[in-house]
Amino acid sequence: MAKIDFNMDNHWLPFTPNRGFKDNPRVIVGADGMHFTTHDGRQVVDGISSLWCVAAGHNRKPINEAIKKQLDTLDYSTAFQATNDVAFKAAEMIAGMAPGDLNKVLFCNSGSEAADTSLKVALAYHRARGEGHRNVFIGREKGYHGVGFGGMSVGGIPGNRKAFSSSLLPRVDHMPFMHDAVNNAYIHHELPDWKAGVPHPLDELENRILPLQDPSNVAAIIVEPVSGSPGWYMPPKGYLQRLRQICDKHGILLIFDEVITGFGRLGTNFGADYFGVVPDMLNFAKAVTNGVIPLGGVICRQHLFDTMMAVNEKSPAHAIELMHGYTYSGHPVACAAAVATLNLFKEENLFARAGEMGKLLGDAMHSALNGLPNVVGIRTLGLAGAVELSGIEGLPGKRAYDIFLACFQQGVMVRPAGETLVLAPPFIVEQSHIDQMVGTLAAAIKKLA
Repeated sequence: MAKIDFNMDNHWLPFTPNRGFKDNPRVIVGADGMHFTTHDGRQVVDGISSLWCVAAGHNRKPINEAIKKQLDTLDYSTAFQATNDVAFKAAEMIAGMAPGDLNKVLFCNSGSEAADTSLKVALAYHRARGEGHRNVFIGREKGYHGVGFGGMSVGGIPGNRKAFSSSLLPRVDHMPFMHDAVNNAYIHHELPDWKAGVPHPLDELENRILPLQDPSNVAAIIVEPVSGSPGWYMPPKGYLQRLRQICDKHGILLIFDEVITGFGRLGTNFGADYFGVVPDMLNFAKAVTNGVIPLGGVICRQHLFDTMMAVNEKSPAHAIELMHGYTYSGHPVACAAAVATLNLFKEENLFARAGEMGKLLGDAMHSALNGLPNVVGIRTLGLAGAVELSGIEGLPGKRAYDIFLACFQQGVMVRPAGETLVLAPPFIVEQSHIDQMVGTLAAAIKKLA
């Protein structure tokens, strides 16, 4: 191991086993295109778009230049009672990409803030329309909506909730997860059919959760179109369409958390486009700036905004309609990065490329990984794929974590998520990168069997 020439005592790493990190440090000191450079001078393929963010690849000059130009023009201005010109441009571009009448953008800084923002908007909207008693939220088992208290409350990953359960939102319920591990363990390009005779994951929503809570008390249901953080799980055919119908029937807002599926991962602008379902709010972050500067937001349908404005028509002109915002909402440098990123996506036709390369990634993963020791499932859709492994009794997640470490040492970054390993490369990925990523992963699975 190369000598570390900097102090590692003060940085508390997030979502990382800090106790053992110093024994096997993974420190990135540079990146370009598809590759990281590590502290010990090795080249590592970024097989996960640096946590789903770097969709256009690293060190993209148009984005870098836009940031430098913005810093020389306007580094920051207040986000309250004034704003900046670049925020209007970024909002216009993002709204123009969204489906239906999703056209009002509330900016924040991350997916976690986007989740909490959308929940707050839901409460404010129902209050404005005279139904303030609608304060129940429904999430989903294994759902991930960031690490704010609102997002953790509607999220359904037990480990993320355990230490904070005493302070989570009280009026929250969770739908069953949408994956049938027995009948749909292997998913290749297409959404699975739900097997007849097996209870559908939305049956409990209609038969238990809504009757128990009473639909008139429910403010919103929040889901990821494809569940990314727990291991790239996709819904069965018709799932999201049925969920939209249920929400419409009962006047419940539907929120799509598209922090991962937004901006091209499925080969379309958003997951909403891929599935043909328009939510009432759409949360975004990550790839909107190619990961270079934090930016997130919520795109709201027109009627939410109109309701908030209408209820305040009799208020004084200086009255604020929604008491919400962040110091860095619509930060000019972040918005400049977003504008440049979205232009780059369009100029290089990267969303379509992601769809095309996703088929190659899926083919490679199913061909090379199916039948390997301890492999119990493979799921691919868009430019991402997951291989699920049988766990080690008494040591949950250890098999996948050990394989992650082995891949990193062999020059490929993969993402461990419980008993699952995920590949989600930048959209500029080439066949040679796919061969290296999948080949390295296959070799590690076999070696550590």
